[in-house]
Amino acid sequence: MEVLNELKPGLDEKLYERAMIIELKHRGHSVSVQSSFSVSYRGELIGKLSPDLIVDDAVIVDPKVVSCFSDTHVAQMIGYLNITSLDLAMLINFKNARLEWKRVLRSQEPDERNNPDLHA
Repeated sequence: MEVLNELKPGLDEKLYERAMIIELKHRGHSVSVQSSFSVSYRGELIGKLSPDLIVDDAVIVDPKVVSCFSDTHVAQMIGYLNITSLDLAMLINFKNARLEWKRVLRSQEPDERNNPDLHA
C-alpha cells in the first residue's frame, strides 16, 4: 500500500489514518471519519460508537500499529459492524515493513441468509 511504502512502519496510528484518508480520496473513494452511531439497550441510549473510517459507505477501516491482531480487535470490529449494519470491516496493521490486514465479516441472522426451505 502506498501509505506504508511512503511513511514506513512504526508511526502513530493517527498518522496512518490521516494518510489513508488522503490516499483513498485521491483514488476517488468517499471517506467518513469518526462517524457517530447511537447504541441503545432496551430502547434507551447508552452511548455512541465511532469507527475510525468508513469507506464508500460500505467498509469500516481501522488502522492499527500492533504486534499482531487480537481477538479484542476482531470483537471490536464485529461490534461496529452490528451497530452500523455494515457487512465488512478491515483491520490494517502498519507495524511492520510488510502490510498486514484482516477482513472481518458481520455474521448474518438465519432469516437474512435467504436459505430455501427444503421441506416445502
